[in-house]
Amino acid sequence: MKKITVILFAFLFNSLIFSQSLGGWQTYTEMKDVEAVQATSSGFWAASTGGAFFYNKDDQSYRALRKSNGLNGILLTSTTIDNNGNVWFGSQEGIIDIYNPGTNSVQSLLDIYNSNKNPRQINELVTIGDTIIASTDFGITLIDPQKLILYDTYFRFGTFPSNIKVNSTLKAGKIYAATNYGVAVQKDGAINLSAPESWSVYQTADGLPSDTVNKIVKFNNSIIAATDNGLAYFDGTKWDPFLPQFNNTVLIDLLVANDTLFIANSNTVYAYSNGNLTDYLSTSTQLTKISYSENLGLLAGSSITGVIAAKKNTALYPNGPEANQFLGINIDDSGNLWCASGTDVSGIGFYKFDGNEWTNYNKTNTPQIQTNTYFTVRSFGSDVLFGSWGQGFLSITGNSYKVYGINNTQMKGIQKAPDFLVITDFGKDSKGNLWILNYGASDNKMLSMVTPDSTWYYFSVPAFYGQYIQINMGMAIDQYDTKWFYSQDQNKPGLFYFNENGTYTDTKDDISGYINSSNGLNNNTINSILVDKRGDIWVGTGLGVNIISNNGSVLSSKPALSITSVFTLRQQTINCMAVDPINQKWIGTNQGLLLVNSDGTSLIASYDSKNSPLPSDIIKSITIDDNSGIVYVGTDAAITSFKTAAIKPQDSFTNLFVYPSPFILNGGNNQLTISGLVVDSDIKILTIAGRLISEFSSPGGNVAFWDGKDMNGNYVSSGIYLVVAFDKEGNNAVAGKIAVIRK
Repeated sequence: MKKITVILFAFLFNSLIFSQSLGGWQTYTEMKDVEAVQATSSGFWAASTGGAFFYNKDDQSYRALRKSNGLNGILLTSTTIDNNGNVWFGSQEGIIDIYNPGTNSVQSLLDIYNSNKNPRQINELVTIGDTIIASTDFGITLIDPQKLILYDTYFRFGTFPSNIKVNSTLKAGKIYAATNYGVAVQKDGAINLSAPESWSVYQTADGLPSDTVNKIVKFNNSIIAATDNGLAYFDGTKWDPFLPQFNNTVLIDLLVANDTLFIANSNTVYAYSNGNLTDYLSTSTQLTKISYSENLGLLAGSSITGVIAAKKNTALYPNGPEANQFLGINIDDSGNLWCASGTDVSGIGFYKFDGNEWTNYNKTNTPQIQTNTYFTVRSFGSDVLFGSWGQGFLSITGNSYKVYGINNTQMKGIQKAPDFLVITDFGKDSKGNLWILNYGASDNKMLSMVTPDSTWYYFSVPAFYGQYIQINMGMAIDQYDTKWFYSQDQNKPGLFYFNENGTYTDTKDDISGYINSSNGLNNNTINSILVDKRGDIWVGTGLGVNIISNNGSVLSSKPALSITSVFTLRQQTINCMAVDPINQKWIGTNQGLLLVNSDGTSLIASYDSKNSPLPSDIIKSITIDDNSGIVYVGTDAAITSFKTAAIKPQDSFTNLFVYPSPFILNGGNNQLTISGLVVDSDIKILTIAGRLISEFSSPGGNVAFWDGKDMNGNYVSSGIYLVVAFDKEGNNAVAGKIAVIRK
């Protein structure tokens, strides 16, 4: 006790105490697919498939809204601004979000989302006086923006079928509904609009160029309809052709601004005024909806370039990843996040996030990478490696790029096309050798190895027994330098292992094997594999997780593997896994994200799109920044990050950070954070006089917590307390103090 006390006072006045909050969900999305635009006097709001953003014309800045900062809707399809300045967003899922710029807060209307309507997309939102009119996939809904209640829904229009898709609604004296069956018009004097007889309906037999009507506006006292086959105007009883130049043209939107009618098709916006028609904006991009601002002019939403401002022909959208595709993700030593986009035609290159900005790489802006089909990524020291679908792999070191393929290595592609070289994963062994997994080498040498001095070796796996096996997908290297990898080949699906026994040219001492459901795996479909902090092999299958805990036995003459199943993850389809610094496992499934303790016996937490800011339940990839405790989760809709307390421990004690200060005990969820720890630190809470109040061990990482209670489970009294942390041997220690206020 004397030794600890002396160390305690030596550190007492040198310890830094500060307050810091943990957590903080962030979502990152591509916002170039804009479905709707709403101009304002100072800029515009855009509704995209990656959330919403506001562009401020004065300082050219962006403000993004996603699920992590309040939105519930994900794939946004419509927007409007009510009379109080609140911004409304409708979504593909039927969720309506209302953003208050004054309070920077979001409220959500979930009535349509929770209804039995299917589909329930919000196709358009418009503000008419004190009402918001929502055109939906099942009819028209009227909303009170003050009380935030849905007070009426119309889903039967004359002889049209019930619950039809309404693309747009106009109120110009009467209500006009543009549907996929034609136009429904409110009858004169009709009050009960829920009754189908309150509506007159018009189709091609009544003069419409097409029954698919996308927009209706009032222009120069005429009602104009844009259809999939041109324009028409309404004379009160029937529809007549309007601007025959657009016959046989799919028109997606109309907009009236001052004395001009803007007419949009898939890639051109025309302006019609005083009998003259001009080509106002032409682009190769697929257009969606248009809006108009006196300051910015015509604004056109597009599917791949954000919002196009016609005055300057400029594409406007916030910085973000190139697409909402995150098939593979990894963190490098500098804390940069690297993302691989996809295989074959889905691949669009890769992206890097440095914590502030996204940089997107493709073969157009970075020709030396040669392909866009990068789908897996790993980092080792300063090197980042990307596996491609057909072009070998890419190595990035600083600003240097080098592609390894069939022309500069002896790696072979698939049997049907030996020049088509797919690399699916990488690993490093204890000697610093880089191992490369081949999807389906035509010469059966599916494992390649590069030594630190750049010497290459190529290996076949005896357990293949000369059989051609492909779809070798994921790899992990254990503490014995055994390479574990799995195949999804329908002829031999399961888990393989290989160890060359440290001899790179002598194949006689090579050890290998094959494991499947007959040996104890839950399922032969394997999607993920990792080696945890204890050296155990975790295998994620189509029916849960298996743990191989005595993997060293494969090196013996008679391997006897112990394969257990993780009960907490039973029957789950495992897509991906990651291990954090305190050996907890983060598990990605089709039902969300799961966190289990080090041995899988306890489910610590479960996150999905309903109980967290996760944008989707389908988890594609996970990576963890051990130095910051940030977990990145790639889904099929976006990538989300959040900060945890699982931070890599220090090599030795320097300063102990204890917060918050003061530590207020109010009977709620009290938690004092103790940061700056080494592996498996022991912690003591003492009074100033040196009396022991509590003692416990850290979870294994950089951070531990104290609940403000003594060893009897009682809250301590107000006062100054000392916090001492020391290693298991008691040779190194660090201390801090904290003021406790008990209310």
